Amino acid sequence: MSHDHHHHHHQHHHHTLAPSGQGTVMLNIGGPIGALIIHTTAREHGHEIEISPADRPEQRQHAAVRARYVRGGVTYCVVIDSLAEGRYSIWADGPDPLAEVAVRGGAVAEFTWPEHAVPGRTLLAV
Repeated sequence: MSHDHHHHHHQHHHHTLAPSGQGTVMLNIGGPIGALIIHTTAREHGHEIEISPADRPEQRQHAAVRARYVRGGVTYCVVIDSLAEGRYSIWADGPDPLAEVAVRGGAVAEFTWPEHAVPGRTLLAV
């Protein structure tokens, strides 16, 4: 009975999706530069969300939804900083942006991902 002990090393190399602790986000904002935080549901965890300048939809940048531990549980959000002041489109699946958000210099704009923005479904006004 020779047990192989080499399989018992628990090495987790998942640094990229590691939740950031509370208060660890250092935002690069100030002057004409702002930031955008998109709050999502748990369903979006690990997904990439795309944003672009509202008037230049081809200039997409994307960021992954991360889990953040806060008092009372876990929140899921995307934090994008170093954004020039202006209006930005947030993209879901489909040809039209999900929303437009105004980012102001030195400030953090926030957007909450709608619960009912399910991929492949049409957004219905209730």
